[in-house]
Amino acid sequence: MNSISITRPPISAIIPSWNARRYLPACLAALRAQLGDDDEIVLVDNGSRDGVAAWARVHMPDIRLLELPRNLGFAGGTNAGIQAAQGTLLLLCNDDALVEPGCVAALWATMQAHPEAGAVAGVLTFSRHPLIVASAGIQIQHDGVALDRWLGVPTDALPSLPIEIFGASGGLALLRRELIEDTGPFAAHFFNYLEDVDLAWRARLRGWQCWLAPTAQARHVYSASAGQSSAFKQRLLARNRLRVIVRCLPAALLLACLPAILRYDLLVLAYATLRHQPAIVAGRLEALSELPDLLSQRRAIQSRRIAAIGELARWLQSASSPLAAWRMQRRLADLLAYGL
Repeated sequence: MNSISITRPPISAIIPSWNARRYLPACLAALRAQLGDDDEIVLVDNGSRDGVAAWARVHMPDIRLLELPRNLGFAGGTNAGIQAAQGTLLLLCNDDALVEPGCVAALWATMQAHPEAGAVAGVLTFSRHPLIVASAGIQIQHDGVALDRWLGVPTDALPSLPIEIFGASGGLALLRRELIEDTGPFAAHFFNYLEDVDLAWRARLRGWQCWLAPTAQARHVYSASAGQSSAFKQRLLARNRLRVIVRCLPAALLLACLPAILRYDLLVLAYATLRHQPAIVAGRLEALSELPDLLSQRRAIQSRRIAAIGELARWLQSASSPLAAWRMQRRLADLLAYGL
C-alpha cells in the first residue's frame, strides 16, 4: 500500500481468484496504487491449481491471503473474503479487472454523497475496447431477465454524473458493511452467476439504494476468470434465474410479471430444444426440484421486506423483444471476436 491520506473509512478490497494468476499482477498493482495504509487487499484463492497462493506469498506479502480448499465460486469465495475482511467498506473487484486511475476515489465520492446508498457500482469496460461498456450495473426486466446496463454503448454516452440504478455488478462495486449485515451475504449456493442480482434484489427489498459512479471504471477481460464450459454456465444461469425469481420477487410483482416470465422461458426452452442445448433445460429442472427449499427461503426474505411495491416496480423495464435480444448477443459476439 502507500501513504495516501485517508479521509474515509478503511476499505477491504476483496478479490476472489480461481486459476487467474496471469491477471493478478496487473489487477493488484492497480488497486494498491489507489489504496492507503489503512486499507487492505484480501485475495481469496478459490482452490486454484495454478499456484496463485505460492505466487502471492512471494510477490505480494503485504496482502491478506485466504486459501480455500476447494472452489466455492464467486459467491462463496467472496463471502469468505467478506468474513475475513476488516474494513468498514468492501470493494469487490474481479481478478481479471484493471481499475483505471481515480476509480476507488470516484466510488467513495459517490457513496459519501449518498449516505442512503448501500452500494455504488462502477463501470466495467472491455479490456481491449476500453471505450465500450461491458457493464454499468444491473437492470431488471418484467420477464425476470437481468441485464448488464448499457452493455455495448460508448463510455461517452454514460451519464456525466452519478445516477441511481437497480443494483451493482459484483465485478466492480463498493459496499457498506452494514448492507451485508442487514441483507446477509451472497447466496453461496448460487456458486457463480446472478448472485449479485439476488443480493441487489434483497437490498432493494430492505430499502437500500444503489448508485452508479460513471467515472469509476475498470477494464475487464470478459468471462476470462470463469474458466468453465459453456454448458456449465448455461446450466447455472438457467438455475439461478429461477432461484432469483422465486426468492426475491414480492407476490404482487410476481403475479404481474408471471405472463412475461413464462413467455420468456417457453421461448428459451424451445430454442434450447432446437439448438440441442440440454444444459438450459437441466438448469431449470434443477431449480424446480429445489422448489420447497426455495419457497422456505422466499418466506424468510419476503418477511423482511420494507420497500413499497411501487418503489420496487419502478425498476422493472419492458422486456426486450427476441429480435432485440438476438441483436445484443450478436453485438457482444462481435466484440469478443476481436479479442478482449
